[in-house]
Amino acid sequence: MERFVLTDAQWARIEPHCLGKASDPGRSGRDNRLFLEAVLWIVRTGS
Repeated sequence: MERFVLTDAQWARIEPHCLGKASDPGRSGRDNRLFLEAVLWIVRTGS
């Protein structure tokens, strides 16, 4: 899947602040980048 919303540089700055890292206790997010891009798509399109 191609990434259209976030560049790798942008993701590198955001990723450390996301929840659900492997070191966090409990269940973690599967793909935080995909989730964030989906949220940004909703904001951008007004869906």
